[in-house]
Order: sequence, then C-alpha cells, then structure tokens
Amino acid sequence: MTPRHYLVTGGAGFIGSHLAEALLARGDTVTVIDDLSTGRLSNIEPLCGHPHFSFAIDTITNAMVMDRLVSQCDAVVHLAAAVGVELIISDPVRTIETNILGTQAVLQAAARYRKTVLLASTSEIYGKSARVPFAEDDDRVLGPTTKSRWSYSDSKAIDEFLGLAYHKQYDLPVIIARFFNTVGPRQSGRYGMVIPRFVQQALAGKPLSVYGDGTQSRCFCHVADTVAAVIALLDSPVLPFSATSELPFSHSVYNIGSTEEITILDLARRILTLAGRDPADTVLVPYDQAYEPGFEDMRRRVPDITKIKRTVGWAPTISLDETLRQVIEYDKADERESD
Repeated sequence: MTPRHYLVTGGAGFIGSHLAEALLARGDTVTVIDDLSTGRLSNIEPLCGHPHFSFAIDTITNAMVMDRLVSQCDAVVHLAAAVGVELIISDPVRTIETNILGTQAVLQAAARYRKTVLLASTSEIYGKSARVPFAEDDDRVLGPTTKSRWSYSDSKAIDEFLGLAYHKQYDLPVIIARFFNTVGPRQSGRYGMVIPRFVQQALAGKPLSVYGDGTQSRCFCHVADTVAAVIALLDSPVLPFSATSELPFSHSVYNIGSTEEITILDLARRILTLAGRDPADTVLVPYDQAYEPGFEDMRRRVPDITKIKRTVGWAPTISLDETLRQVIEYDKADERESD
C-alpha cells in the first residue's frame, strides 16, 4: 500500500491517538487537529518527534485552518466530537453544536478538495430499539426531545445524514463507521465511560458504582481492534461507494464492535476479580441520582458486524478479559508515575 497522508480530527483523543500511532507505524503521514477540550496532549506527546507527524491545536470550525490542512492530506478521519453520557447531560448545547457544526465544517472543506472522509458515528444511533443485534439499515427508536439523553444520538444521526447528502449531491467519498463501546488503555473516565471509571474505583479500593439495576448489557471492543477496522475500511479498494453504485446509501455505513455481550453488573464483578478485589463490592446507583430525573438508557447494545466482515474481512481479535487486564495494568502504571 502506497503511504498516504491522513488528517485526523480529534486526534489527541483516545481513539484518535491510537489511530495516529498505527498509521505512523506503517509508514503513513499523520496530521492531527484537536482543541484539547476532551483530548489530551499527553496522548500524542510520544509522536511529536516523528518526522511524519504534525499537530495543530485548534477547533475544526476554524475554516482557514481546516482549508489548509484538508488541502494537504489524502483523506480525513473525522473523530472530533462531544462524547460521554455525563457530558451530554451536563452540556447539551456544546454536544449538539460541536457534533453538527464540526461535521459540517469538515465536509465543506473535504468537498472543496474532493478528499475521502471517514466519519465516526456511534451505536447510540439505534436508540432504544429492541431489535438486537443492530444492523446498519435497522430503524431507529428514540425517546422524546424533552429527554436530553437522546440529543447525542440525534446529533450523530444528523452527521450521518450530512455525510450521505454530501455524497449524493457532490459525489464526496464518505465512509461512516458506527463504533460500539471502544475501550482500552489511555481512555479517560471523566465523561462517564464505564470501564475506566470501574477500574479507577477498583484500584482505589472503593465499591464500584453500577448505574441502574446493572442488567443493561454492552459489548466492548478493544481500541486496537477498532483502529484495525478503520484502517481496513480506508484501505479497501471497494470504498467509498461511487455515485453510479446500485447499492443503497447504507452500503457506506459499517458497525464496528465486539459481539461479546456482558451486563454492566457482571462487568463490575469481572473487573473486581481481575483487580484482586471482592467481586461483590458493588453498589447500585439509580439513574436519577447518577444523571438526571427521568434518564433513559439502552437495555442492550449489540452490533451485527456481518457487513464489515463481508466487505474487508474484519472481526475483533482481543477478548474482553485481555482488554480489562490491559486497562488495569495501564492505570496501575499511571498511578505509579503520578506518585
């Protein structure tokens, strides 16, 4: 594969920094733009001396900066977004504006130079649908607009609609990747991500706070597997779909996630066991107390990954137990360094 130049928005974040590392390791050039609102400079500090790496601290809505960066790259991986349930609840205006206006700015710049865009979306798209596992062309089922919980899902849906509209109207190459709970070393628990929050509580000797009744289930995909899926999609000769393709728009939408399902209560017990703690040391916290009155959650979130398997041959390879061990060891090392 001929080396390419990738612009990664939100590249100082959890997934973005791992993706930048992987692209550089195989000989590509990487430019990152991140305003560090949720990303961390420490995530990319080891990359800053690399001859094929550059970094801009700025917002993606800065049209002049984005025009220059997009003009210089071969493709854009758009990861910049407001993320995490706690941020969605506490700052809904920022969530909506960051996601929609940021994606619009990226697509406008990409359309100007006809650069491929891989747009990061989310399993939140599927909402409260009970049709599990979720396939890319399944219907969406959401709560009322009075529940701010669903604003993130809708903002990311608008992002997808924008991407597909830019393809339809301007023939812009667009790939949409719906991530299902990507986890691993370096992920922050600041915005409600459950595994880093549980691991930090476990290592601190505290009971693990399980929200709701703990029977809600999720599938957790190691960040290295997620990055491998993104790169496989970017490399695939059949992507992005062309304007003359007879396949539907959903041809460009791909679920990326593990199919290893676990309840949140069982997840807490597994983390406690791996950390050498009593697996019963959990406490249930009502959603109203954890987030806001009337908070609604998704009971199950399981991806159908048939399409991406068929298209690029990708499937996750790292087990949940191995993922949890790596997160625990990373956080232990991080604690030792901060002492």
